[in-house]
Amino acid sequence: MNSSSDIIGKGTWLDKIAYELLDRENKLKRKSDKIKTESGLGASGIPHVGSLADCVRSYGIKLALEIQGQPAEYIAFSDDMDGLRKVPTGFPESLKQHLGRPVSSIPDPFDCHPSYGDHMSFMLRDALDKCNIEYQFYSAKESYQRGLFNSQIEKILSNASKVGDIIKEELDQEKYTEILPYFPICTSCGKIYTTKATKFLPQEKKILYICEGVILRDQKVEGCLHKGEADYTKGEGKLSWKVEFAARWDALKIGFEAYGKDIADSVKVNDRICEEILDYPHPHHVRYEMFLDERGKKISKSLGNVFTPQVWLKYGTSQSLLLLMYKRIVGSRVVRPEDIPAYMDELDTLERIYFGKKKINDKKEDSKLKGLYEYSWLLKQPNKIGIHVPYALLANIASFAPENNQQEYILTRLRKYNYLKNSPTDELIKKIECAINWSADFAKIQSEPIELSTTECNAIKELVEAIPNEKDENSLQNLIFNTAKKHEIKPGRFFQILYLLLIGSQSGPRLGTYIYDLGIEKTTQILKKEIESSC
Repeated sequence: MNSSSDIIGKGTWLDKIAYELLDRENKLKRKSDKIKTESGLGASGIPHVGSLADCVRSYGIKLALEIQGQPAEYIAFSDDMDGLRKVPTGFPESLKQHLGRPVSSIPDPFDCHPSYGDHMSFMLRDALDKCNIEYQFYSAKESYQRGLFNSQIEKILSNASKVGDIIKEELDQEKYTEILPYFPICTSCGKIYTTKATKFLPQEKKILYICEGVILRDQKVEGCLHKGEADYTKGEGKLSWKVEFAARWDALKIGFEAYGKDIADSVKVNDRICEEILDYPHPHHVRYEMFLDERGKKISKSLGNVFTPQVWLKYGTSQSLLLLMYKRIVGSRVVRPEDIPAYMDELDTLERIYFGKKKINDKKEDSKLKGLYEYSWLLKQPNKIGIHVPYALLANIASFAPENNQQEYILTRLRKYNYLKNSPTDELIKKIECAINWSADFAKIQSEPIELSTTECNAIKELVEAIPNEKDENSLQNLIFNTAKKHEIKPGRFFQILYLLLIGSQSGPRLGTYIYDLGIEKTTQILKKEIESSC
């Protein structure tokens, strides 16, 4: 048995990282009213669940810091000065003419925001808002224009030779031993990645450049050969990624930022730039693995295999989406819309643990699971246990409910099945709405594969043949029980098999009643199809 004295905060990985961060800040003797956590909002393509995870986890660290008595703030920084490197799959080919231009300068192809970058930032901010994440928003374009990074730009460019050596040492790249780590926006063609910064003029606050062209994702983007100058105090360009993180960390006094393994090398370089050039201790980091699609490929804006937060929130609550993010940070995970029902039901399980309806003997595990529930609610969890109905049951009832009255029909059935005795809670209504959406767009929720014995297969086949002869729900219930008994199968096991085959859940309402509501013909169709694949 573990002692509760060993538990940090709520007992989750968030609390452990917050504790390590606080310990580091104390050792650095850094005095600040708030510790700031940060994540970048990629604005080059449609944000996916992995993009949101960066934000949600950084916000979770902010909450964990506050639990441990440390005021904190979460900053969401939009990288809307980045240039467009590739036309994302499914986007209009007309965007090719804008390759190399800052995404904040490209027209919105959907015609609903001032720019392409604004549209992409909005989608992620919309997801943050729907998940009730509180954040301080920064736009890279606005930050450069108002001179937020002027001091950092000056230090970096004044030490360009040393910066180039650091990049070469860490990445074996010689590029920045020859050019400055800054991309001016060409005043002639409006492109940013095609320019090469050649000279820093500190007195004039300007950078000289030539627009030569560049290879972006194996595609040549021509420069216009214009030679010009950029005033960095007016936001006429941006720092290279190899140094921009460091500038941001110093300017905003960031104490924590997580990162994915795909940018581990850039983070390593920026850490050194932060400390050796800007004289600011780099933030505390945590490295996380990527979310993968069904083929095991990294979910990517440019590849087009995007699973957006908005898709998740159509079929699941914000708490279920936060549970996905907070459940763990290590290890890659395949994430699909088909996973949403399981997370919805897992949230109910965590709620039962939180309110003591399900006992966990290990104190550390009990604390961790209760803490996971609280973080999934952003520490604003309900004050009493809710009404728990398996998501699969709701989706299946929705599948045979009248289209013009699905919600009320489902509530009526829940009362009939003794799940609902009083008025439905807001949480139950939301779950019903999600399940209705699921039912409209997907087939039956699949349970874990069921291994059936020959005896169990024969019993189900016999049941399928006999069901049409029964006239009411009581006789159907007796038929199931008697069929199990005839084949010497424990009734509990037989009922569980039928629940899994019909609903996709290990339990449910009184089965005779449910089959009667579902309809004899549909029940036999489902069972025949299931036993064809299982027997």
